Amino acid sequence: MSENNTNQTQTQAEAQAQTQTEPEITLTLTPDELQKENQKQLDELEAKKAEEDDKLKAIDPIEATEFTEAEKRTIDTFSEKIDIMDSNTVLQYGSAAQKKVTDFSNSALKNVRTKDLGEIGNILTDLVVNLKNTSDSDEKKGFFASLFDKGKSKIDEFRARYDKAEANVEKIAGVLEDHQIQLLKDIALLDELYERNQVNIKELTMYIMAGRKKLKDVRANELPVLIAKAKQTGLPEDAQKANDLEQACVRFEKKLYDLELTRQVSIQMAPQIRLVQNNDTLMTEKIQSTLANTIPLWKNQIVLSLGITHSKQAMEAQREVTNMTNDLLKKNAETLHQATVETARESERGIVDIETLQHTNEKLISTLDEVLNIQKEGRDKREAAQLELRRIENELTNKLLEINAEKDVTKR
Repeated sequence: MSENNTNQTQTQAEAQAQTQTEPEITLTLTPDELQKENQKQLDELEAKKAEEDDKLKAIDPIEATEFTEAEKRTIDTFSEKIDIMDSNTVLQYGSAAQKKVTDFSNSALKNVRTKDLGEIGNILTDLVVNLKNTSDSDEKKGFFASLFDKGKSKIDEFRARYDKAEANVEKIAGVLEDHQIQLLKDIALLDELYERNQVNIKELTMYIMAGRKKLKDVRANELPVLIAKAKQTGLPEDAQKANDLEQACVRFEKKLYDLELTRQVSIQMAPQIRLVQNNDTLMTEKIQSTLANTIPLWKNQIVLSLGITHSKQAMEAQREVTNMTNDLLKKNAETLHQATVETARESERGIVDIETLQHTNEKLISTLDEVLNIQKEGRDKREAAQLELRRIENELTNKLLEINAEKDVTKR
């Protein structure tokens, strides 16, 4: 039951399709009206065909490609020369354009490999480091320490740092200029590569359009004739010819698909070229800004820094001189005060101080008293000694007398 409904639906759909596609038959007695009606039908068919072509172009960008009249004639002429049955023709079809794409890709790859934007980034980083290292980091010193320093003075050290930084900056600037020149050459080369890529895309598109035209013509004209002949004759060789042509169409269709892939690669290459070119342009502008703005501005800052350093050093020297002058005046005033006071005191003193006379008198009296005491003690000691001498003398005399008396007694 369902199969009958399905068949009935298909039959209705086919009938409706035939109704839509088959032209309506009209009867008329006037040739003019018939001619007008035929012209109307032709216009409708052309409009329908144009609408279908527009839809096809909207779906297929290759069909939407705009060609000049000369290019259209080239496509038509080349399409007529294509022999689908020639295997070598099918194999080599569009290979020249594909080789151009390959050579182009190698050129683009070589250009990318030989360019190292990271090196430029490192150079710019080194430049920033050199500029930062020139900041003033001097330690504060006193006036006399700076004045009598045997080594380099503060300003000499300041200049030495900037001279070293300037040499490094000039070296880096030279390297940046070389890179800028190379980048400008690369940008011009990328413009040329982009134009060549557009030509390759157009050439591949023309190959594809010519191939499609030929393939469409073969399948619409030659292949149906061979199929009809094979059906009519029933001969194997006729069937083989039809099959060979169909297989040739399939192979040629695959070849056209390969060309479409190659064309797509070229299409993707276009924005990639512009991206690389844009990066080169941005880096060139960055280098130009560095050379034209950053480095001159830094040099101006060097001049300003040196001038400020000179002014600061002069100000510090003046401050130290002023402080030294004030200190000297204070010390001189103090010294003058002390000297004046001492002089006045000394001028008011006598030749001999009363205290000195009193001390001398006391010492003299003390000396006299001691001398008198010594003399008295000596006199007393002498008197005692005289008495002792008399006693000794008497004792000795008595002893001698005694001895003499004993001798006289013995003699008797």
